[in-house]
Amino acid sequence: MSDNISGQPLPAAQPVPAGQGAFVGQVAIVTGSESGIGRETARALCAAGAAVVLNGRNAERLEHTRQGFVRAGFAVVSCVADVTDYASCERLVAAAIQAFGRLDVLITNASISQRAYFADMQPEVFQRVFDSNVYGSVYPLKAALPHLTRTRGSVTFISSISALNGMPSGSAYCAGKAALANLAHTLRLELDHTGVHFGIVHVGFTQNDPDKRVLDAAGQPVLIAHRPARWQKTQAEVAAIILRHIRRRRRRTVISALGRLIVVMHTFFPRLGDWIVLTTTRRLRHFYE
Repeated sequence: MSDNISGQPLPAAQPVPAGQGAFVGQVAIVTGSESGIGRETARALCAAGAAVVLNGRNAERLEHTRQGFVRAGFAVVSCVADVTDYASCERLVAAAIQAFGRLDVLITNASISQRAYFADMQPEVFQRVFDSNVYGSVYPLKAALPHLTRTRGSVTFISSISALNGMPSGSAYCAGKAALANLAHTLRLELDHTGVHFGIVHVGFTQNDPDKRVLDAAGQPVLIAHRPARWQKTQAEVAAIILRHIRRRRRRTVISALGRLIVVMHTFFPRLGDWIVLTTTRRLRHFYE
């Protein structure tokens, strides 16, 4: 996938706009911000005073998002980049430095999900989903770390409540998201001396864009599994929680009552938790498929 910084060329770093808000003077990269939670998190950061680099793989959709942000008066540039390719991530970080001269916040949100049971999945599909969730965070962070160290910045990995206890039909996705929690913990220990914040947010069921798709066992895009509307938060609500997590430099944030219940069950009553999942798998199969 080729990379391109949208908008007018920026021959030198531009000053981060002044204003009011918790993130005034800060520069953020939000991967996977052409749509969905990533887009709304980027919007919330801009509204809070940050300059933001938007990212995605679909050039048309990314440009549409960028133009909407520009019309709203936000300080943004965009960069088409596949976050599972390290060279692309280097160019993504370079876009932030070229445009704004610094980097304070990295949110690794881009990933691929699935609706497929492990026994049915093609190996290359498992790898594609897993890589998007693990290397899609590792590569942007590796490219950004020197700049984040200079600013004693913040890194937030976007995970899922399904990583807390596993979920049928989500093996590669759950494994990848769970790996991020251990990665964040390890980096906090290794890089404590840098002052960089490493956190993880476990997102619960969230309203999706109408064209949201996940991969089936053969790697074909299909609609996401049904979720009752009463269980879902809006993308804007999730974005607000993510910003609060970053502002408070929290280690872990679990979104939704269901997510917190999963933590309790997994920690203190793991067998009961598994029984509940197995029972719902049999009785509410459409919930997973």
